[in-house]
Amino acid sequence: MERAEAYGFSGAMSGTFLLSCLLFAAVSRRQRGPYMDEVFHVPQAQAYCHGRFLQWDPMITTLPGLYLLSVGVVKPAAWLLGWTGSVVCSVGMLRFINLLFSAGNFYLLYLLLFKIHQKNKAVSGFQRILSALTLAVFPTLYFFTFLYYTDPGSVFFTLFSYLMCLYGNHKTSALLGFCGFMFRQTNVVWTVFCAGNVVAEKLNEAWKIELQKKKDEKISSRKGSFSDLTRILQFLVEYLISPKNLVTLTALTWPYIILVSLFFVFVFINGGIVVGDRSSHEACLHFPQLFYFLSFTVLFSFPYLLTPTKIRKFLLSLRKHPVQYSLITVMSLFLIWKFTYVHKYLLADNRHYTFYVWRKVFQRHELVKYLLVPCYIFAGWSFADTLKSKSIFWILMYFVCLVAVTVPQKLLEFRYFILPFLIYRLNIPFLSLYRQLLELAFYILVNAVTFYLFLNRTFQWENSDEVQRFMW
Repeated sequence: MERAEAYGFSGAMSGTFLLSCLLFAAVSRRQRGPYMDEVFHVPQAQAYCHGRFLQWDPMITTLPGLYLLSVGVVKPAAWLLGWTGSVVCSVGMLRFINLLFSAGNFYLLYLLLFKIHQKNKAVSGFQRILSALTLAVFPTLYFFTFLYYTDPGSVFFTLFSYLMCLYGNHKTSALLGFCGFMFRQTNVVWTVFCAGNVVAEKLNEAWKIELQKKKDEKISSRKGSFSDLTRILQFLVEYLISPKNLVTLTALTWPYIILVSLFFVFVFINGGIVVGDRSSHEACLHFPQLFYFLSFTVLFSFPYLLTPTKIRKFLLSLRKHPVQYSLITVMSLFLIWKFTYVHKYLLADNRHYTFYVWRKVFQRHELVKYLLVPCYIFAGWSFADTLKSKSIFWILMYFVCLVAVTVPQKLLEFRYFILPFLIYRLNIPFLSLYRQLLELAFYILVNAVTFYLFLNRTFQWENSDEVQRFMW
């Protein structure tokens, strides 16, 4: 990092943290007590603060990583600063833990952008800083910086694990992956993703050697025609059934294999992935979650995905491959018809934006969910098109992880899209400075509206005296 870039990054990070502290103070003044899921998280952390480690709220569905880390930070800080009484492990103090995670996420996002795009000499330091700043204030993640939720910590350990994987520190990466798993069980998928990065790299090397042997210039390690993809899949199977290759891959990925094995042991002993209230978190094959994720990604990456050039390229592709797109359309319609689920929370809780998205869009008419298929197909094509700089093996690996982390979820919840979105966004090429600034301006606008609604547009339910607020 050059001196000017270092100063620029320090200024951006310091300024963002200062503004976040001011916003944190505003949120804490308006909402002093626990809100939404905080009514479970805060008392549980306070029980740990008082040494009651055997106490557990059965409504909590995640492992105790957030509470253990909170106690590990707050207790030493209270001892050093002489804090006593109710201030120790208060709601505000616990929420501040996530403000620290937010600063850490800013730094990790910058380091990941630097590492992933280090070969692209055309990218300036200012662009890296700007992109890290934009992702650090990504609305769905940034909102939960100011509440005591698991999301900032979950993202922090997962990004840290990914960074260590890219630098080849796989034992450290797996250990950090375990920390992420302790925050949210589904983060084990991103441990598989880290292992998949290693496997994809080896596969790409072997594929290039295979191409050189055959001297076949028509096939590349990038996405190509259907016949090319078939040959690549055939090569993939042949490579992975070779005992020699399996031994090599196992030697490289054994830390991740151990962690995934521990995960399956946990699932067997626990009787499932959820540790608390399982009635509201039933796994199912909810394939339309992929379509919702793609739509979510197009919205928050519209300067990259929703451009006139992209639309023209998509229409050209549509004209060149009508049969393939017809098959995709039929498959999409079938998946929507047979695998659309509506969670009771989605219909009942009018504090979440997803409630209004579902009511205003999907519940307007029974046919709406089918009429959106062309939009989903464009979103999927545009999404894949921005990843064409990655190897086909990386794309396959990422897609498997994307399916694993989204499809089993019955509830449409934007928080579940945070990590797959960030991983995607980190790996797409940098665009022009204008588009980066447009993306940042859009995120700032969304955050401004979100916090305005949360702080000022309160309402009450008929059967409750508590103040209700709109949130993600």
